[in-house]
Amino acid sequence: MRRSHVTTVSLLVALALAACTNAKDVLEPSAITPPATSAPTQPATSGNTAATVPAPAGTTAGALATAATSLTSAQSAAILSKTRLQIAPIVGASVEAATPLTAELQTRARQRGITLAGSADQTATHVLKGYFSTMSEGTDTTVIYVWDVYDPAGNRLHRINGQQKAPSVKSGDSGGGDSWKGVSPATMQAIADQTIDQFAAWLGGKAG
Repeated sequence: MRRSHVTTVSLLVALALAACTNAKDVLEPSAITPPATSAPTQPATSGNTAATVPAPAGTTAGALATAATSLTSAQSAAILSKTRLQIAPIVGASVEAATPLTAELQTRARQRGITLAGSADQTATHVLKGYFSTMSEGTDTTVIYVWDVYDPAGNRLHRINGQQKAPSVKSGDSGGGDSWKGVSPATMQAIADQTIDQFAAWLGGKAG
């Protein structure tokens, strides 16, 4: 009887141990669940984000500069249109050289919108006085010029000066030492154009 009891107890112990072993195998997470893996990171797509395209650099500044230039040009034109220029007799140049010079001064002034005033006109706003000389070197002649700009009261306001090289002439064509004989009308016309352009630029600079 005791042996049967002992045997029964032994069987119960063995069954209990077996049950514990099986339970451990079943509840082990690694036995039923694969190792957790991190979800792959989805790359950001540029299509989901609205791209902001910057305005071209200097667009606003360029527009303002254009407007300012247009305003300045309009102001310059207004100043030139109100100018009445009187051209005083030319000093230093021969009559032959001064004639094409004076004619071109008048033509260029009209092209720039400047009104010319006669010698007896009391409404002149500016008086232009020119002083000329020549410098010869071999067959080359250079015309040197100085223009003074005065107001009606005789106050000097501005000075324009420069020089213009005349085309070379053959020896003997200079008229016995008269260097003005070697100065062509085209040279004097070029001086006239430069003079009026510089005068207009000076007047227009006051608009700024």
